[in-house]
Amino acid sequence: MKRLTYATALLVVALDQLSKTWALTALAGRGVEPLLPGVLQQRLVFNTGAAFSMLEGNSLSLGVVSAAVALGLVLWIQTASASSRWQSLGLGLLLGGAVGNGIDRFRLGSVVDFLEFVPIQFPVFNGADVAINLAVLCLLIDVAQRRDSRHDRRPH
Repeated sequence: MKRLTYATALLVVALDQLSKTWALTALAGRGVEPLLPGVLQQRLVFNTGAAFSMLEGNSLSLGVVSAAVALGLVLWIQTASASSRWQSLGLGLLLGGAVGNGIDRFRLGSVVDFLEFVPIQFPVFNGADVAINLAVLCLLIDVAQRRDSRHDRRPH
């Protein structure tokens, strides 16, 4: 399952960095561009903080945190016993998201965000952010499945 984890992480980083490179060229100076009218629009912003723009202006420190998280995840992946498909997928998404946003912090001094929901007030985000949120979902599914399998093995 380690291959699934690392392949997922690599795919996330590649798609994230490609989409951000596109956004930097296609959206620079353009304001807001509709993507899915009434649902999702594109607006280029640079986030020097963490999720929801918390800790604004701490890009280097957050870059170090991203690198530490990525290193911790690699150590977990390498030392953990066999993991489930959901856990492998979740760890890959989380690793890819941390690396994708970490690259921005070190390379640009901020994270490139360019996707924005229209009908609700929500921070502008990017592909790495989506991957991190999907990772949480995958890991919750894994925990639920493990709990259910332990429950099924108990004598009735």
